[in-house]
Amino acid sequence: MSASLPGKRELPASRYDLSTYWGRVKQSAEISDPRTLFVSTAGLENAKRLVSSYKQGHVQSMTPELWQAKRVVDSTLHPAFLAPIDTGKAVFLPFRMSCFVLSNLVVTAGMLTPGLQTTGTLLWQITNQSLNVAINSSNANKSTPLSTSIMIRSYILAVSASCSVALGLKSIVLRLKRLSPGTKTVLTRLVPFAAVASAGALNVFLMRGEEIRQGIDIYPVLSEEEKAQKEKYGTSVPSLGKSRKAATLAVGETALSRVLNSTPIMVLPPLVLVRLQQAQWLKTRPRLVLPVNLGKQSEDKHSVRTTKDRIGLILTTSIFALPLALAAFPQRQVVKASRLEEKFWNIGGEDGNVEFNRGI
Repeated sequence: MSASLPGKRELPASRYDLSTYWGRVKQSAEISDPRTLFVSTAGLENAKRLVSSYKQGHVQSMTPELWQAKRVVDSTLHPAFLAPIDTGKAVFLPFRMSCFVLSNLVVTAGMLTPGLQTTGTLLWQITNQSLNVAINSSNANKSTPLSTSIMIRSYILAVSASCSVALGLKSIVLRLKRLSPGTKTVLTRLVPFAAVASAGALNVFLMRGEEIRQGIDIYPVLSEEEKAQKEKYGTSVPSLGKSRKAATLAVGETALSRVLNSTPIMVLPPLVLVRLQQAQWLKTRPRLVLPVNLGKQSEDKHSVRTTKDRIGLILTTSIFALPLALAAFPQRQVVKASRLEEKFWNIGGEDGNVEFNRGI
């Protein structure tokens, strides 16, 4: 993000009020906008130059062009925050939050495919967790690096958990004799959600567990006078130290946001498709009819139409759900120093507050 670029002045955090939920939703929608993926390398470098010009005092006020440059930078570079250790380098394109919807589209459609057998379920769950590992690692707080061995171990545990939940719940639902066929169909379609939600949250804790064990850097909240002094003299804000409680809060909120994001994406499309399958009015409109047996994996025109409908529902839901989930908690988290370890109680910033990068 823009914090990693050279210059004394800090850009406004957003054109929206980030103290409100809807302000964060609008900000998250900009960061996760897939259109920023089409910005060329030259366009990114130009955006970085514009942002640096403001930070170095060559541009005195925010302009529409500068806001657009900040949007490109924030959606492309690593979510750096105050410290240069949060690299500020460009996140690999498929793992950016602006590519989250597109990267997950095929994987989510695969997991929600009706009639998946054991092999298909395992392959899609492994693919999903592999993507989660890459996204979580790429957007984590970099003040506490993660070793390759820990990353591999965390990945294996996350894959094992997701596959176990998916196969276990599916087996349980099929054995429930007292449920009606319709209820069984609905519950079977929701099994992927249970697997993704539980394993997705676990994946965040596993991949970022080192942050909890070692802590993450926290910084004092500066007063307006201190911000002016920092801008005038170009001084950096030193870390107050590493806090394990701050790390637990950051990782916990990120895990919860993952569950919030997967809920509408993994619940609404399968339920809507079940409802459409049962709708009588479709029988009088042959061009809109879905296959009676959605589990049939043939290559006829109805199966193709079903796939398109499923992907369309997932895409539409994902585009709206991601900003709502990302905005659940602010990325620049401000808390009272008294909520953290005792060593920070008397060294907080303005009003005793400290701040840290939650990650995405």
